Amino acid sequence: MKYSKEERLEIGRQLYTGEISRSWAAETYGVSETTAREYMRLYRDTNKLLPKKRRKRLETPTFKKNPDGIEEYESMSKEELIQELVKSKITEARLKKGYEVKGDGTVILYGNKNIK
Repeated sequence: MKYSKEERLEIGRQLYTGEISRSWAAETYGVSETTAREYMRLYRDTNKLLPKKRRKRLETPTFKKNPDGIEEYESMSKEELIQELVKSKITEARLKKGYEVKGDGTVILYGNKNIK
């Protein structure tokens, strides 16, 4: 179906403002999703608007009920847990600075740059 420029601009406005999705517009107006996107671009360019930034889709984290090694921590006292937390913070800080210390005292350098 052919739409007038005004109709295409109206569809493009609805897409640009997020009132409707491309797939919904394609199904409702009998055009492809690519055509719907072109209507949005036409609206954006006609009104000299900036392109919308795409939002990254965040994956929903999945948590294990009992992560590996949790039994070891469950059996520790409060003081031992604090000690482990301090060790992990120190290791994290060292890695950010670009080096790691092994259990025997060996220092491994990862280069001059931070690896943040």
